[in-house]
Amino acid sequence: MAEKHIAWAITGAGHGLEECVQVLLKQPKVDVFLSRAGDEVMQKYKLSVRIDIPNIRTYREGKASSPLVARFFSGMYSVLVIAPATSNSVAKFVHGISDTLVTNLFAQAGKSRVPVIVYPTDLVSEVDSLDTHGARIKIFPRPIDLENSEKLKTFAGVHVAGSREELERCLDACL
Repeated sequence: MAEKHIAWAITGAGHGLEECVQVLLKQPKVDVFLSRAGDEVMQKYKLSVRIDIPNIRTYREGKASSPLVARFFSGMYSVLVIAPATSNSVAKFVHGISDTLVTNLFAQAGKSRVPVIVYPTDLVSEVDSLDTHGARIKIFPRPIDLENSEKLKTFAGVHVAGSREELERCLDACL
């Protein structure tokens, strides 16, 4: 069996992206899975070049039924991290929709009992964030987005991290 490592999915969220990449870069072996929007946001925030290093393999979304998801059944991964996770991805997780690379990763990790850590962008009713130019902006998640993040906390095998520190603690516990 191959050496276990981390599967890390990045969705199209800009909020929390920089801090998630900082945590990702501390890990010894990571496969990064970029949704189409995740790939775009990594480029807009000029973070793509930071993950172009030897201990990180990067996979970009091609088709939703990617054979990459089968790696969970082989025991290749210790944990799936989805950080940051957009409200759209969280809604799909909660409602069992698997129509993208990231939602398929979430489903297959669950089916193979690989722990999942999700760092949603929408956990509180008001969020201070940075836009792609570094300007401070306020984000006001909708009630449905907050509700979906709460529902996700009830899923077996899924931990919802509410901060960078909690993300790091969860990751340490899974490795």
